[in-house]
Order: sequence, then C-alpha cells, then structure tokens
Amino acid sequence: MNTNDPSLVLVTGATGAVGPLVVRELCNAGYHVRSLSIDRPTAGVWPEGVDERTGDVTNPADVEAAMHGVGSVVHLAALLHIVNAGPELHHEYERINVGGTATVVRAAANGGVRRVVFFSTIAVYGQSAGKVLTEESPVQPENFYAQTKHTGERIVLDARAADGSHIGAVLRLAAVYGSRVKGNYRSLTRSLARNRFVPIGKGQNRRTLVYDKDVARAAVLAVEKPEAAGKVFNVSDGTFHTVRDIILSICEALGRRPPRMSLPVGVVRTAAGIAEDLAQFVGLRSPVNRAIIEKYTEDIAVDGGRICRELAFSPEYDLAAGWRETVSDMRMQGHL
Repeated sequence: MNTNDPSLVLVTGATGAVGPLVVRELCNAGYHVRSLSIDRPTAGVWPEGVDERTGDVTNPADVEAAMHGVGSVVHLAALLHIVNAGPELHHEYERINVGGTATVVRAAANGGVRRVVFFSTIAVYGQSAGKVLTEESPVQPENFYAQTKHTGERIVLDARAADGSHIGAVLRLAAVYGSRVKGNYRSLTRSLARNRFVPIGKGQNRRTLVYDKDVARAAVLAVEKPEAAGKVFNVSDGTFHTVRDIILSICEALGRRPPRMSLPVGVVRTAAGIAEDLAQFVGLRSPVNRAIIEKYTEDIAVDGGRICRELAFSPEYDLAAGWRETVSDMRMQGHL
C-alpha cells in the first residue's frame, strides 16, 4: 500500500533564483514542502514549516532520504546556462543536469511518487528563424546546456508508475526574469539604469519571456493537474516581444529615457570577432565575443498556449507589470 503523502512536495534546487517562489506558491496552495539543496537558505526566504534538507541531487543516498513519503517532486536543481561556456564545464552539465535528473526520477519512481515536474527551457528549440515555435516543433539545442536539459526531459517523460502511467511533466520555461534572477536581463537592467547600454541593430528580433512569479504558479498547476502527466508545456507571459520593446519596458520602469543610438550589427559582429581572436592569441578571454553578439541578436518566438488551454494557466504579469515590479524590488534589495 502506498503511504506517500499527496500533500507533501519535494522541491530540489529550492534555494536558487526561482526556487523560493515555487516553495512559497506551493505553501500558499496548501501543500507541505520539503526542500533539497546543496546550499542553506537565507533567513526568511520562504515560509516557516518547510522541511529543509541539505544534499546533492547527484547523490542517490541524499535523494532517496529526501524522497521518503513524498507525493510529488518539482525538480529545479540544475547547472544553468553560461554564455560561451568552456569545454571544462561539459562534464558538470552532464553530471548535474543529466545524472542528477536520472537520480531524482529513479528515486521518485521507486518511491511511488505521483508526479515529477521538470524545469526545462525553450532553449532546446534553438532559434525560431522567423517562425513561431510550439511543443510540436523539432528541437535543435545549440549549446551543451540545452542539450543536457533535453536529455533530462526524455528521462522525465519516460518515467512510469507501477501501473505504467506517466508520472513526469516538463515545463519549458521562456527566459525568466525577476529581481532574484541573475544573468543577461539583470545585466541589461543595470546597464540601462546607468546609461551605459547602446543597443545593437534595430532590435526587431523577438524574445519570449516569463516573470518568475508566473513560473511558480505554473509549477503548482503541473503538480496538481492530472492532465499534465506525460506532457511538455511551454511557459511564457502569453506572447513574445521584440528586443526593442523589452528595452523600452525596462526604461519605463526605471523612469529613464531609452537609448537614442544603436550600433550596426555587422560592424559590432566584426569587431567582437577581432577582439576575441586577439585575446585568444595572447592567452586571454575577451569580455565581448561572437557568442555574446549572437545571443543578443537571436530570434526566439515560442507559443505558450497549450498550458493555458490544458492546465488553465493564465499569466498574471505582462511585460510592463513584470518589469515595474522587478525594478522596484531590485532597488529595495540594493541591486540598482
């Protein structure tokens, strides 16, 4: 007889950028939460009563101990994307994003867990090339991070309960932004706040984003909705935006005028290539390189309609509201 508690949810990687929001949203929805992270949480980061466990998702003993009695799992723990990551990180991506996911899924299936929700990324699609991508579009992961996340997806979707039913659900997240999220959009916001950013090109290439609090709400739906089992869902704010629109929204939230000038893409791409080659010649690493320019100019338009239709997800934050709150919180936290 299965003695797992359906109200108990294990969240791996709960101390990361989005983890505390997922924990809080689960608690607000009436679930009891157990965390498994390699780091201790900072004081007050989530509600009282969370069963905090310290451990590594690549360690079977840590995972099995944390999995005991759990009804569902939200698996966030991962090595995140690093632009132009060197080959020395490939082993770590494989160890954590593939090996850690396999360890979590194996323990969940053996332990009678009802649902494993896996946080993946729309980066598995590659670039849109003028199209709008859906869950039915072929995947073309262009970097090692995206490749390992896609492998993790397959592990989760192949997982079965004792009766043969699917237990996995995959959330392919759009680019997540929010006051806790580090990376390109935090750097962009800081640069715009200091009037130190000059756009490249006209900014008509498209991006697909989602606010961090909406990600947490999507995770709860994937835990509780039977329709989520065995499926992949893109998670976004419901549309896609040009890079120019994103810059304008951030500037409006900052109360600053947007940049008036822009640099030609071709000139910047050539200059970045020369700088990268010269740096490599003298044994250094250039802060501006081809990969960064390609990342800025890429076109990614992904449809997020399926999760709205099938799981009744409705994003609460559009671009303007999300950036207003992000900028306000970053100022309160001293990040701007």
